[in-house]
Amino acid sequence: MAGRMVEDDLFDSILLAEERFRGEGYQEGFEKGTRRGLQDGRRHGAVHGARLSCEMSFYYGFAVTWKCLLRHSTDAKSRKRVKALETLLGLIQSSPIDDPQSEKLRDDMDKLRAKFRQVCSMLSVPADFKDYIRVAEGTSF
Repeated sequence: MAGRMVEDDLFDSILLAEERFRGEGYQEGFEKGTRRGLQDGRRHGAVHGARLSCEMSFYYGFAVTWKCLLRHSTDAKSRKRVKALETLLGLIQSSPIDDPQSEKLRDDMDKLRAKFRQVCSMLSVPADFKDYIRVAEGTSF
């Protein structure tokens, strides 16, 4: 009788091996996929965060530079331009850049881009941020 039980256990282990290996393979694949997903997510977040930071930094530098250029102008048109630049700077400084998952950040970036286009229109300069980046990439230092 004991020999029959050992024989049954042997056959059961052979027959159940496929099920066991499938379960182990699934678990191993799930763990690898989870790790890979986290790595890809971090890389994606870093790239898009860097782009967002670059864009916001550009707007800040743009606004500060134009504000300095217009600081000695006293005509009404220049005062309106300076006021729009100050509004742009205020939007930049109040943006929740420390919280990348904030819905407010997306809304603020839309407002910031719109204000940037408005300021560019007032200053008669190109309003596409990408135009400035292409010019900078083409320059050799």
